[in-house]
Amino acid sequence: MTTGFPITTPGAAAILRARARALARPAQPAETAGSSLEVLEFRLGRESYAIETRHVQEVYPLKNLAPLPCTPPFVLGVVNVRGRITPVIDIKKFFDLPDKGLTDLHRVILVRGAGLELGLLADVITSVRRVPLDSLQACLPTLTGIRAEYLKGVTAERLVVLDLDRFLADPKIVVNEAVEP
Repeated sequence: MTTGFPITTPGAAAILRARARALARPAQPAETAGSSLEVLEFRLGRESYAIETRHVQEVYPLKNLAPLPCTPPFVLGVVNVRGRITPVIDIKKFFDLPDKGLTDLHRVILVRGAGLELGLLADVITSVRRVPLDSLQACLPTLTGIRAEYLKGVTAERLVVLDLDRFLADPKIVVNEAVEP
């Protein structure tokens, strides 16, 4: 087969064949799936947090929020997402972080796990990325109390990766308040 490009350098054909074989090989993943986590990164105040994308159903703009009376302060209210009434939890209030109020820029991260489906309020969605498991430190000394319970790890860039399995399984987030007849 002639391509119209004469090969004039000695050994050029062998080099081109070797390059073609290398390019024809199936791509090898840079990291195996077990050695890293795919996370959705978001901001709460001035801190960066992340949760595993396997829990994330979708990211939804905060609109038509209906407050729920007689609920803990961290339950912001409910939203209607295509006919499903979904509770929204304000993680900042749950973690006792400073709150600056709601804006049109806030997003609700719809998550599912442990038999629950709920929304987590985020100030800003930053990105989706992979975090190597070996880059996670167990805990920072500055993280105490309720956040440390739900911590999967912290990266060198101070990205706090939350353990959503533990968070969703915690009975503290379920409101079981019965009204007496």
